Amino acid sequence: MYEMKPEYYTGIAAIDQEHTRLFELAQETHSLLTNDTLLDKADSLVHLISELINYTRTHFSHEEEYQRSIGYTGIEEHAAMHRKFEDKLSEFDFDSLGEDFNSQNETVEELLGFLTTWLITHILQADMLYVKEGKAGKTI
Repeated sequence: MYEMKPEYYTGIAAIDQEHTRLFELAQETHSLLTNDTLLDKADSLVHLISELINYTRTHFSHEEEYQRSIGYTGIEEHAAMHRKFEDKLSEFDFDSLGEDFNSQNETVEELLGFLTTWLITHILQADMLYVKEGKAGKTI
């Protein structure tokens, strides 16, 4: 369901591998949402968001490094989008999760919606701009 589709590929192998992992994390988020046997999802959610934060920092660093290497003119704007994504992930309030199954599911659903919408629009719009401007075959 949450996977790299052909239109998401940039042609930059390292970036595409990292995007694939981000879609895998979206799938893990979906699996957490649909897991009705796990009544307390707080620990899993905290772990998932921590992994997202750490992985996206690494990925964003790689993207920005590539953009610098090709002299991408929109790097500052692109980096600002990355910081906004990180800020949004940091806004998820773990302290209020408690043990309420519905509250936890709402948080997981909010995370999934945010993550998938951001991933798809960011890749198709923002990332494809630097791909067009740069050399799609360049490796990092």
